[in-house]
Amino acid sequence: MSLALYHPEHGYYAKDLRQVGREGDFFTSVSVGPLFGRILARRFIAWWEENGRPSPWRIIEAGAHDGTLAVDILTEISSISPAASSALEYAIPEPLPRLQAAQRAKLAPWGNVRFVSHAGDLAATPLPGIAFGNEVLDALPFEIIGRSGGVWHEYLVGLENGKFALSKGPAYPHGPEGDYPDGYLTEIRRDYGTFFQPFLRALRHGLLLWLDYGYDHGTYYHPDRTTGTLRTFSKHRAGEDPLNAPGDEDITAHVDFTAAADAAVALGCRINTLKTQSAWLTEAARELLLSMEGRPEPSLLRQFQTLTHPGQLGTRFHVLETLWHPG
Repeated sequence: MSLALYHPEHGYYAKDLRQVGREGDFFTSVSVGPLFGRILARRFIAWWEENGRPSPWRIIEAGAHDGTLAVDILTEISSISPAASSALEYAIPEPLPRLQAAQRAKLAPWGNVRFVSHAGDLAATPLPGIAFGNEVLDALPFEIIGRSGGVWHEYLVGLENGKFALSKGPAYPHGPEGDYPDGYLTEIRRDYGTFFQPFLRALRHGLLLWLDYGYDHGTYYHPDRTTGTLRTFSKHRAGEDPLNAPGDEDITAHVDFTAAADAAVALGCRINTLKTQSAWLTEAARELLLSMEGRPEPSLLRQFQTLTHPGQLGTRFHVLETLWHPG
């Protein structure tokens, strides 16, 4: 999965910049319009105010794609809090050269953006701040496991008749506990903590915020969910075979938010909130929505409805906030 998505030449995310949006392969909250970034910016400013207006401070965006969300956030911060903007370093870790080039081009007007290859590159100068990512955790590589003879087995990629195929491999000791039927197939991620660590090292203290689609552990591994959540996406069409066109289709699976939260706690974080995107955005946007009272902006209201409606992005997505205060 790492090779199929992130190989610097042949990986899905390395080859094209047009995966996101109506003309791409999938739709995200950023695709709805700038309101999503504006609301995030207001949450970030609230954290900055609550923590004594540190200067300098840092925002780290993981999975920044072409920089569109960064522009929306930076524009809003500079508009409503020049003091926060002047003290801010906005850092984007991006190992893929084509994506970083696109980010540099789009964010060229902003003098406070720092580009690095990896979040760990920021560890030499940790600052107070925030690390966040929208639809990043779902793209972390995962293992496919299945139940057979009352035992979990990992499924491995091999060749059958000259084509890639999944086949049952060795016993897998890390599967969920419970009474699962033979033939039950699902996916599991065990690297949330490994992913979080570089961001913690880049922050003296701060907030980690992740927005994504997913479930709590019990819902994710319910015995009735017998085929897991693995999906591929191409031209807004979902598939279930990750070996169909490696490098040409997105590969994803839902986030186990219980596992992600537990991994953060194990690293010394404290859970601040875990709620639906609808509930989180409604709370974070309260001041902005009140400012439109009596003079509503139809475009922003439409964006807000799309972001929060239960039938669209509101309840399928969740927001995990953890606080990091080492020592």
